Amino acid sequence: MIFTDFQHKVSKQDYSKKPTIDGVKLVDLQCMIDEGGSFCEVARLGGSHEVKDHFPSFYVKQINWSLVEPGAIKAGHIHLNQDDIWFVPPTEKLLVGLMDVRESSTSRGVKMRFVLGAGKARLLYIPKGVAHGCANLSVRPMHMVYFVNQYWSSDATLSDEYRIDYKEFGDNFWEIQKG
Repeated sequence: MIFTDFQHKVSKQDYSKKPTIDGVKLVDLQCMIDEGGSFCEVARLGGSHEVKDHFPSFYVKQINWSLVEPGAIKAGHIHLNQDDIWFVPPTEKLLVGLMDVRESSTSRGVKMRFVLGAGKARLLYIPKGVAHGCANLSVRPMHMVYFVNQYWSSDATLSDEYRIDYKEFGDNFWEIQKG
């Protein structure tokens, strides 16, 4: 073996399937690119504001845009009534973290960590009860658009915005993995 002297320091890269959370869905989208720029169809809305094709039972109540500053960690968020669909443009790159905290879920306690954007056009469906957040590990601001099936309210008595500390995801979860 070539690295005999270092065998105790070497581990094999594991590209096997990562853990998944029940109800979470990632959908690859088609991005059309030409010399003038790019275009990506994010969603088709039905007459009732239903997201057709990929999420036929999701009814959009609000579409939001968010800017995430360099180094910012926007986590963890939990909704009891709201489902989210996230879109990060392929020209952007955000680290996403999900953690299933639903009591009756078969994937309770499972965490998912992956990148949205980074050259791929995808939609991420996050069901209510799944803690979620993102981190911008870049040196420039990043953007995301997300669809929700509940109206946002700044009134705490009406709000479905709950928080847990970003550290609940685990040590070094929101950092670039070294190696």
